Amino acid sequence: MENTRKSTLDFGTFAWGALFILWGITEMFTSLPKGIGALGIGLILVGINLGRYLTGQRVSGFSTTLGILALLLGALELVQPYLHLSFELPIFAILLLALGLMTLVGGLKKQE
Repeated sequence: MENTRKSTLDFGTFAWGALFILWGITEMFTSLPKGIGALGIGLILVGINLGRYLTGQRVSGFSTTLGILALLLGALELVQPYLHLSFELPIFAILLLALGLMTLVGGLKKQE
């Protein structure tokens, strides 16, 4: 039991360290395309839960969902200049709405 807990702390520490490094890189290199930071965050969150799954630990559905949404946000931000839309797509707002709806539906399912 203690080994599982220690391993969980290591995954969390790795994730925080990776997030801070990514944040520093995106702040230092402002010439990076818009969306790279969100893609990186998504990869970190999904990767950390994949590591937990492979080691038999409990996977966090919330951080997995956030990771997938961050991957979508980053991908949409990267391809937005190539879509040639005549309007600005409020990607972040749409993803926040989706996250809120998923959270509400998840809460309603738990009460049943």
